[in-house]
Amino acid sequence: MKYLASFVVAFLVTASVFAQGSYKLGSKVADFSLKDGQGNAVSLSNFADSKTVVLVFTDNKCPYAKLYENRLVTLSSTYAARGVQFIFINPGVGVGEGSDTMEDLASKNYSFPYLADEGQRISQKFGATKTPEVFVLHNMGGEFVLKYKGAIDDSPQVESGVRNNYLKTVIDDVLANKNISAADKRATGCMIKRY
Repeated sequence: MKYLASFVVAFLVTASVFAQGSYKLGSKVADFSLKDGQGNAVSLSNFADSKTVVLVFTDNKCPYAKLYENRLVTLSSTYAARGVQFIFINPGVGVGEGSDTMEDLASKNYSFPYLADEGQRISQKFGATKTPEVFVLHNMGGEFVLKYKGAIDDSPQVESGVRNNYLKTVIDDVLANKNISAADKRATGCMIKRY
């Protein structure tokens, strides 16, 4: 019984620390730097001229991430001319046997950065729990503010079944300086394994 009580206390303290450390909606997001598949450092501050940055925590192995890949690439190209920058971040690079590698990232050849979150520092800071999961940052006077986190839309398996395109709606609202109607929708995807 004594061990069980110790375990419960340790678990609650750990969960509390994790929850306190992640960004909340409306939080200012600190600059960070991660490496792309070629080993080049890319920082959030590199996109200070963007109106909005969409961070997508994703990986190459998750079936849900694969289903969403084309939708996200299309959204990126649709909104690029309007000042929206997409960044893919992989929280699973090099964390275990069969995990993605830097070469896997480089092979994607997207028109936007695909970065490795080695050590999972950034995915933990944002509180990302699944792949894919999106975080929309609005540039407000040179500082990025978290406006949305969660799901891309309401139909992860069949694109033609989408009724609510959460990410697209949020991007449109942010660009128009409107209040966000759906600020936090639970993402559907593969759980991010913590190491």
